[in-house]
Amino acid sequence: MQLSVAAGTDVGRIRAGNEDSLYADADQERGLFIVADGMGGHAAGEVASEMAVQIVARELAEVRDVASAQAMQVMAEALRQANRAIFERTIVEADKQGMGTTASCLLLGQSHWVIGHIGDSRIYLLRNGVFRQVTKDHSYVQEQVDAGFLTPEQARYHPYSNVITRCVGANAAVEADILHGELLPGDAFLLASDGLTGMVDDSHLHKLMETRGTPGQQIGAMITDANRRGGLDNITAIVVQVLSVSPAPSTRPTTDEHPVASHG
Repeated sequence: MQLSVAAGTDVGRIRAGNEDSLYADADQERGLFIVADGMGGHAAGEVASEMAVQIVARELAEVRDVASAQAMQVMAEALRQANRAIFERTIVEADKQGMGTTASCLLLGQSHWVIGHIGDSRIYLLRNGVFRQVTKDHSYVQEQVDAGFLTPEQARYHPYSNVITRCVGANAAVEADILHGELLPGDAFLLASDGLTGMVDDSHLHKLMETRGTPGQQIGAMITDANRRGGLDNITAIVVQVLSVSPAPSTRPTTDEHPVASHG
């Protein structure tokens, strides 16, 4: 499997600190990519997002057979463990009360992908010119859209657009959406916090993803555009281009930019 990967995070133009965390790591067999958007105040939000990234990465470290049902089970359990750890910390540390985080996790390998998702960060897939949001926001406005009370455009500018209905760490238990599918050469994924998707609409993200630039250049353009349009929140994104799909161990990944982990 050959991947070209870039990741970036930016504090934006309004916030004093960065509560987003990210993880991006790949070898010839698999790749794991995570975006987490923390909440609960600067110190607590940053702690929650970093904990989620570290725990999920640790729990998935030994998963190699991405095509197996076990990979989906381990993804779900990893997010449950992250939830328990963060929730328990909110109980014993007064300054961490109310903290939580989104988590959108993408695991690639063996011509398959597995996604674990909680919250309103997003994972998109660009395939054969079609750009679609694979994950579904766990948010108040998404529920209103589903019920027919709001259009997607109205939801985008709704005053409660940042209110999420599910997150990692807010309650004793939470269930992630676990999704899976086939991985094809030419696929490109975008993982993003709502600091990007709230500022830059899907049609423009689609255009940026289809440029001939490197993933690093695409990430740079996304962050620049989000800041130009207000930069109201922290901005985090990972772009993963699938250059070839092969289980052969002799194939080495190529990476444009390849941070292992980043936060704050």
